[in-house]
Amino acid sequence: MAENRRYFEGIGRRKTSTARVRVFLDADATGEFTVNGKDVKEFFPRFGDYITLAGPLADTELDGKVDISVLINGGGVTGQTSAVRLGIARALVKYDENLRGVLRQHGHLTRDARVKERKKPGLKRARKAPTYTKR
Repeated sequence: MAENRRYFEGIGRRKTSTARVRVFLDADATGEFTVNGKDVKEFFPRFGDYITLAGPLADTELDGKVDISVLINGGGVTGQTSAVRLGIARALVKYDENLRGVLRQHGHLTRDARVKERKKPGLKRARKAPTYTKR
């Protein structure tokens, strides 16, 4: 993918994952989808992950009509897929503001703010207390 092409960029975040998404919407777009230099189906082999990623494209009827390049850092598979989805949605809104309503309606523009709660002193985990013993 030639990097001198015009693109729209969106940043997506979820848990500890950050995805920088570039959407190329020019005439020579072939539907290529790369994540960290690999094909998307090689990077995310689980079937449900691709459906999550392609949600914004399917809802805006741009699946296969745009090239997408993604750079991901941090997190696990679920956080990364959600981060990419948000990044794609934000990039599409930069391309065409009229897509905002469709993407918002399907929940693609909402940032999921849930993160792991910190461990508290005296507890085993964030809320799990040690077993109580009477004697």
